[in-house]
Amino acid sequence: MHRDLLEGLFHAAVARAQPALAIAAALPPKPAGRTLVIGAGKASAQMAQAFEAAWDGPLSGLVVTRYGYAEPCERIEIVEAAHPVPDRAGEAATRRLLDLLGGLSADDLVVALISGGGSALLAAPGPGMQLADEQALNTALLASGAPIGAMNAIRKELSEVKGGRLALRAAPARVATLVVSDVPGDDPALVASGPTIPSASTRADARRLVELYGIDLPPAAAALLAGDANPAPRPDDPAFAGHTVSVIASASLSLEAAAAQARRSGFGAAILSDAIEGEAREVGKVHAALAREIASRDRPFEKPVVLLSGGETTVTLRGHGRGGRNTEFLLAFAIAIDGLTGIEALAADTDGIDGSENNAGAFADGTTAARLRAKGLDPQALLANNDAYSAFAALDDLFVTGPTGTNVNDFRAIVVA
Repeated sequence: MHRDLLEGLFHAAVARAQPALAIAAALPPKPAGRTLVIGAGKASAQMAQAFEAAWDGPLSGLVVTRYGYAEPCERIEIVEAAHPVPDRAGEAATRRLLDLLGGLSADDLVVALISGGGSALLAAPGPGMQLADEQALNTALLASGAPIGAMNAIRKELSEVKGGRLALRAAPARVATLVVSDVPGDDPALVASGPTIPSASTRADARRLVELYGIDLPPAAAALLAGDANPAPRPDDPAFAGHTVSVIASASLSLEAAAAQARRSGFGAAILSDAIEGEAREVGKVHAALAREIASRDRPFEKPVVLLSGGETTVTLRGHGRGGRNTEFLLAFAIAIDGLTGIEALAADTDGIDGSENNAGAFADGTTAARLRAKGLDPQALLANNDAYSAFAALDDLFVTGPTGTNVNDFRAIVVA
């Protein structure tokens, strides 16, 4: 069994993505005026803590993170709110952020600490919308199976802060955005729906995506999207000319760290991609097919090898079970390698939470499906009901880490020995 190896690879990936390692190398020049720190995301509190430690001048600020993810800071206030569906605490914190950005001068610096999860934590419904509409919007997006880029392109058209609008509130101050990326391809304008960075997508693009994925928008959101009110700033807007953006942690860097760890352990390592998207169960089948090919034919890689991949898969809800995209990936993977020896896998979210459950992910191997059947459970039925959490909980194969302090999306490691 190689469970210890798999856990070690995950922790190597997470360690590489810790904000404390990267923020000191990405500090912006000091301003003549004030330094104000704002932020949102599941890693924003850790980013704030690291920034405080690295910045040797005066500062103040406020960042919003998920419940249970706060870290102690001395000069930056940390506020907790709900994720993945926004709540009143997130809405109130966002209003406070907007107030803080008022009255700044060209001598002031705003440092924006942005990570995945900020889309829900920055709750500021667009004109004509209420918090209930934004909550319904997030619920519909999460159930749609749309990739994260599509979801965020829609969200930015229906918000007062997303799509660069938050940075506009800071004018004429300079804005330096530091990003922990959780999106495939690491486009910083897509992380947390880009509150300080305008994106190239348009209102027409958002309408097309809603139709493509059959997303049932709440009436107030549909009305706003159908009109021209609340336009998002464009990337060439002169208001952003002096702003800077740095991606300080990403899936790519984390996968490279895991690959190095695998090689030190005597295994070959192959990074398949850091930007894999698609239905979690279908991605699981493809990974399983590749693992089977290596196990039986030593192609396209020779055993022993660790296959690594990142990105963000999606789950289109069909049933009423419990689970996130990583456990759904693994259950489909386990069914596809049923009975095979020498193949083991870990899939987990690098923030420590797979969906809305208490686990980061789970472990699977060629015995997983058989062990479920031995307990009177049907693997296919569990998958059909989106109930992968229950499957791995029954086998005591959940991977529970708690909050990790960072978020560079999904991590998948498959050992073929």
